[in-house]
Amino acid sequence: MAGPALMALPARSFTRSVAYRREVHERIPGGAHTYSKGDDQFPELSPAAIARGKHGRVWDLDGNEYVDCALGLGSVSLGHAYEPVLSAVRKQLDLGVNFQRPAVIELEFAREFLSAVPGAERIKFSKNGSTVTTAAVKLSRAFTGRDLVAFPGNHPFYSYDDWFIGSTVCKSGVPDSTRALSLTYDSTHPETLERLFSDHPGRIACVITEPEEICSSPPGALREAQKLARRHGAVFIVDEMVTGFRAGWPGAHARHGLEPDLVAWGKAIGNGFSICALTGRAGIMDLGGIRQEIAPRVFLISTTHGGETTGLAAGQAVLREFQTRDVLSRHRQRVESVAAGMRSAAAAARVSDFLEIHASSWRIVSVCLDGAGRPSPAFKTLLMQEMIGRGVLFHGYFLPCYTHTDEDVSQIVSAFEASCAVYRDALDQGMEKYLVGRPIRPVFRKYNGCAQVCPAMPCPLERECRGST
Repeated sequence: MAGPALMALPARSFTRSVAYRREVHERIPGGAHTYSKGDDQFPELSPAAIARGKHGRVWDLDGNEYVDCALGLGSVSLGHAYEPVLSAVRKQLDLGVNFQRPAVIELEFAREFLSAVPGAERIKFSKNGSTVTTAAVKLSRAFTGRDLVAFPGNHPFYSYDDWFIGSTVCKSGVPDSTRALSLTYDSTHPETLERLFSDHPGRIACVITEPEEICSSPPGALREAQKLARRHGAVFIVDEMVTGFRAGWPGAHARHGLEPDLVAWGKAIGNGFSICALTGRAGIMDLGGIRQEIAPRVFLISTTHGGETTGLAAGQAVLREFQTRDVLSRHRQRVESVAAGMRSAAAAARVSDFLEIHASSWRIVSVCLDGAGRPSPAFKTLLMQEMIGRGVLFHGYFLPCYTHTDEDVSQIVSAFEASCAVYRDALDQGMEKYLVGRPIRPVFRKYNGCAQVCPAMPCPLERECRGST
């Protein structure tokens, strides 16, 4: 039975969402095309699908309006239906989208992107991040003649391909022989990477890491990882899929003093359009070319839609917007305002010890704990339910877009204040009085029936946010 705070939620109809859910799982496995968008990642009282978006807001298929805090898993950096990007795409549509030879825009965008990334000499475009990170791994193996891959096991996601997904509990369908080629270390303890190199001398082809995660690495840890890779002859890869165009310009690696051999890009570089990229040193990338005649040729990224022109046009327009407008400054201002409001609200409701707000210059992640101080999917679900009920599409984190307004920020903070009051009541009176339906479940779980956070996730903060692919 609903408690008094829940009854105070504004009335929202999810009638069409209920019908949508009933049908979609009969047609699409998982009900979506990335598991982070699945029904098991959201409260029962939430939209099943989005009908449209404009700037920092979206509308569901029942007509409910929300401030959007997640922005297509962070892919929308400027805003939904952002006109300068749409205009570039419309112009390209009139010219055609896919040809038998490369489109002119492929070279144009390659030239502009490489000019924006220090040290980048070559680029390959693709449509999704997993293709790009897997291409980086393949190049590294060919370049070094080695077979092992090392990456932080306390980071959330690198690829749905076997080399990464086989390291998670979702290893069904991945041969043990493939899983044995992937090694994990703890990014908060650089000595664990050094131990891998000692335990597997001359076998590690590459180290791939994200430059920033909620599990903050000690100062200099990333540079130490790069130094270890260089010392042991491994390729050093930075995955900027989440941080690119958000955590710094053009990404986070320059801010950390890194000089990676290869860099993977995606999400924010297309403002929601499907465009990803791999940049890197010519000596490595050219193994996938057709002009070098010394080394065996790497069959790199070869996809029908890799040069599809609308994604390239969108990417080109986004790049130009970031270069001509102070997008990152606007992002930073929004994060600071929302973080300050959230922390104040949590303190006022006496839930700061149970609802942690972790903010960087570009992102906010909330970590929800139960009364015993343990990471709690149920309390995270409750927070999402209360925020959604107050017109804020919240998935545990806030990523800004350029077109988020002061009104959007005020609504987020106001909704969070009310949600914190419910959180406090649930701590005092019991979750069952306030949460409607089942708690969300971790993306990475061996069986669909699993409801607990996987013990294979060693970082207590990552256990809350892991699975945002």
